[in-house]
Amino acid sequence: MTTHPSPAAITRYADREAALDEVTVWSIEVHLEGCADCRAMVARGTTDDTQAMLARIAGRVGERIAAEPAPVRRRWSPVRNRWLVWHLVPWLTMTVAVLGCAVLLQALAPDLPSLVTLLAPVVPLPGVAFAWSRRHDPAWELIAGTPAAGLAMLVRRTAAVLAVLLPALVLAGARTGVSLALTLLPCLAFTAGTIALGAFVGVRRAAVWLGAAWALAVVVPAVVSTHLPVVLRPGSSLAWALLTLALAGLAATRADSFRRLSSH
Repeated sequence: MTTHPSPAAITRYADREAALDEVTVWSIEVHLEGCADCRAMVARGTTDDTQAMLARIAGRVGERIAAEPAPVRRRWSPVRNRWLVWHLVPWLTMTVAVLGCAVLLQALAPDLPSLVTLLAPVVPLPGVAFAWSRRHDPAWELIAGTPAAGLAMLVRRTAAVLAVLLPALVLAGARTGVSLALTLLPCLAFTAGTIALGAFVGVRRAAVWLGAAWALAVVVPAVVSTHLPVVLRPGSSLAWALLTLALAGLAATRADSFRRLSSH
């Protein structure tokens, strides 16, 4: 059975002065597309002039549609868009290329500290930021009004980013002989930190802030001194694992902050 919006909700939707939250507006609009009775209820609240104007617009739109060739329909897969945004592909490609350059530089300058280890924490940040951005998701309006939007979708898209980058990190670490734990655990910790901080300031800002802080506080001093910092030396793996769990738990408690597909 189809659940119709309440008459009060329909009335408030038709009233320009009434304030409705975005989720309610989108759910009513989706319902109106397939329910003639509710559309008629909305039409009763409009004036004769408005109805005449809508009829003229509908007539002209119908004429243009009939005159134009049929459009080529592209299949939109909600399952695919819940997991991956195709605009991410250039960013993932760039990130993998940066890891390749780090491996090459490590071979050319072995006296430098492990560049793969230094870059591992910030490797997923661009992908996570763009995976949860309305500016870079062409299906944003279709997804944001569905129950699938929220922390669960952000986690799914983050998992898709990690599914591409973690194997690249493992391969880069194997080529340079660095510790696998000190490569993957900081990566996961910064990923969880981006999501947790994103609940307060937005995912994109969180990614930029964390990336900039890591570069200034760790990467630059390590390159200048040619020594890895204490936080990336053997023995710090347990601390990274506990930090990852703590940040993931904090993100889970802020699930309500991710109900809208927005990076801000």
